[in-house]
Amino acid sequence: MITQIYTFFTLEMIYLWLNLGILPFWFVLIFFPQSRICKVFITSVFPLFILSLAYSYLLYIAYMNNYDFLQNFTLYFGLNEISYLFENQSFLIVFWVHFLAINLFCGGWMVNDSQMFRMKKFLVALPLIITYLIGPIGIVIYWIIRTFYAKRISLYD
Repeated sequence: MITQIYTFFTLEMIYLWLNLGILPFWFVLIFFPQSRICKVFITSVFPLFILSLAYSYLLYIAYMNNYDFLQNFTLYFGLNEISYLFENQSFLIVFWVHFLAINLFCGGWMVNDSQMFRMKKFLVALPLIITYLIGPIGIVIYWIIRTFYAKRISLYD
């Protein structure tokens, strides 16, 4: 049974499931931010737990394939080194899970924070979509909208 799981969950299959599996979370964040489902399953630790399981499994696969984890530290030496790392599918998919988890965490924070300020959900929808696609720009757009509701500029909240 373990070998069946191992042969089914190839890197390509995991990538497909990650991309399809993350969409319902974002759908609920954008369209149903005040629902109980959003509170329990999306803005809690639940999705991060699932992504961390995928992350751990991917690290296990990389370890079993004799991936040299020490080479990851070369990414700080320049663009050529990070470009070389992205040629490796194991590194690339671990990076992708990292990216999905961080963006989803930020999206959940934005929804919780917007509810604290009683912001209209249609105003938060655009920054959420942008955060899903390109992360930091969506967060900055949300922060700009948020300053009008908070009636103050706060650099740390």
